[in-house]
Amino acid sequence: MAVNHYFQSGNGIGNENEKKLHEDLIIEGLKIYGHNCYYLPRTLVNRDLILGEDTLSKFDDSYLIEMYMETTEGFAGEQEIINKFGLEIREDTTFMMSKRSWDLQVGNIHNLIRDGRPNEGDLIFMPLMNSFFEIQFVEDQEPFFQLGNLPVYKLKVTRWEYSSERLNTGISAIDGTEDQYSIDQLQHQVTLEDGTGSLILEDENVDGESNYLILESFEVQKQQIESQNIDLDQEAGFDTLSASDDIIDFTERNPFGELDDGEY
Repeated sequence: MAVNHYFQSGNGIGNENEKKLHEDLIIEGLKIYGHNCYYLPRTLVNRDLILGEDTLSKFDDSYLIEMYMETTEGFAGEQEIINKFGLEIREDTTFMMSKRSWDLQVGNIHNLIRDGRPNEGDLIFMPLMNSFFEIQFVEDQEPFFQLGNLPVYKLKVTRWEYSSERLNTGISAIDGTEDQYSIDQLQHQVTLEDGTGSLILEDENVDGESNYLILESFEVQKQQIESQNIDLDQEAGFDTLSASDDIIDFTERNPFGELDDGEY
């Protein structure tokens, strides 16, 4: 005998109207008790096919979605621990998010690494804590088929450790992390409109720190008038007969660094 069609529509307990009502109530509860969070999809730049990771990944988009933090009494995980590398902070939590909201805001717009659901490795930015969380696991079957429906995602996340990834979402609170913590030297690039120009340091007080300008590429087409190659050669001992130079030259012409050019 078939199921009672007065209570079921053929796909689990309840009918379609009850499922939509149940989902609407969940979304309303998330909007009341949840927080505004930004979902940042990860974009792969140069994936390592052996290790399965991408150290050059970037985050160029952000989507505002309401989420509920389940660990209301504090972070889960091992918290602060001391290991052989020093102090490590492991703060984990779980965010609940409506499937319908995610589909409308992200799933139908952004091309994800794995379509159809949130991806492990994507980020959650919570403005209330000014913190980033990386998705470790996506639970999409809890609660298990209430009214024959799966209305929410539960995102198992942990604190994200920034490692010079590019953040270009247009949200100053998010993008400012890159400006503050990035150690990528290519993040600060200078392009001169002409072949010649001057860079002026307006403030000479740098609190004892050294600042450098690195020229990534330079093509020598002719002898530069302003170059000081003669002085550099003299300091390196290339054009002297003195064996008492302070610089030891380990080159093909002088592999042992003990004699000058004129003493071979």
